[in-house]
Amino acid sequence: MERRTSPRGLVSRSLIAALVFAAAVVPGWTLGTLAERYTGSALLDWLVTCAWAALALRVLAPWASYRPRDAWLGLIPLYNWYLVCVLSWRVSLLPLRDWEPRDDELWRARWLTGDLIGYWRADPLPAGTRAVRAASAPAAGRRSR
Repeated sequence: MERRTSPRGLVSRSLIAALVFAAAVVPGWTLGTLAERYTGSALLDWLVTCAWAALALRVLAPWASYRPRDAWLGLIPLYNWYLVCVLSWRVSLLPLRDWEPRDDELWRARWLTGDLIGYWRADPLPAGTRAVRAASAPAAGRRSR
């Protein structure tokens, strides 16, 4: 039985997004500051901070329609914080989504109607099932005999 959900309001969604952002970025800042304090290297501070942001992106990516390999973008200074902001904003609305799913998520996504028009829902896979990958060529382009 599916539970009826309603979208979060702007204040609660913003608060959740800020908390997720803080949980994803502040430990990296702290570890980077400690690394700089012990070694005296500002470059090591940036490396630790960026590595932590990449790890946070790796954890948040599947929940926000990003691929886990997009976590490599977390190694780019300042751009990583932008991506953490985007993913935090998206994760704060779950289980509803206000963004279109990727092509490989469409098979399990549903466009909601009624009071929830404009939102998507893509429930997680049941335990023990594997994701179906899209074919490399469209079905109409294949020949079978």
